[in-house]
Amino acid sequence: MELAIWYGMRLTGLGLFVTALSHYLITHFLADPASEKAEWIGVRWGSVAWRTIDWLMLAFVIFHAFMGMRTVVHDYTSGGVRTALTLGLYLSGIVLFAMGTLVLVTLPDVGAVP
Repeated sequence: MELAIWYGMRLTGLGLFVTALSHYLITHFLADPASEKAEWIGVRWGSVAWRTIDWLMLAFVIFHAFMGMRTVVHDYTSGGVRTALTLGLYLSGIVLFAMGTLVLVTLPDVGAVP
């Protein structure tokens, strides 16, 4: 389990580097930030590919952040406190991931709104 989490941290870190850097470059250099109005966002969010990339970035962030916090909890606590905090981290991560996924899946096309 620890080895899988160790590899997961490295892979999600690499995934975060690629997706976050791509997001930054696209929104701040390839597109003019002054022209990024609701229509521009709507066109972007109208694409399943963009929603998938945003969902991947969400998954990478949630896993990487919560497993990093799990490592800190395991380094500095023990016994029942460690178990309670770890369970709280897992539940928080699952809830936030579900909420983010729900938004990405159900948010309407912003550009279609008059």
